Amino acid sequence: MECIKYSSIIVFVFSCFVSFSQDCTLNVGGGNVETIVSVFQLNTNQKNKLEDLKAAYGLEAKTIEDEIEKLLEEHPQSTPQELELLGNKYLVLKNKLADKAEETDLKLLESFNEKQYNRYIELCKEAYRKPFVITPVVYKDSIAPK
Repeated sequence: MECIKYSSIIVFVFSCFVSFSQDCTLNVGGGNVETIVSVFQLNTNQKNKLEDLKAAYGLEAKTIEDEIEKLLEEHPQSTPQELELLGNKYLVLKNKLADKAEETDLKLLESFNEKQYNRYIELCKEAYRKPFVITPVVYKDSIAPK
């Protein structure tokens, strides 16, 4: 009976760990792009895409952060109901920001070739993170076969 009890606890803990595993993000919008470039050995087109994505995310994030700041400054906070409503609105904006970050990472990942994507999967596993699933790009070799 003790064995069943302990194995049930182990299964429960493991299932909690798996269900709460976090997405494996690249942090394109807020991270050091040079690290991404060197770790994944990005080609010139991918480097340009990374810079464009980082810039676009920066603009979108700034807009959402401004909305959050305005919300915190202007929303009534006198009653528990107003505070709850403020919290709900804040959560919506924070989720919107997280969604934009995820979209940005996915756009870069979609430019990865199979080798780069496999490296990403490997790093995610090492960090106990859940990788985004994409179909790697097949690039044509720039050197003509002989």
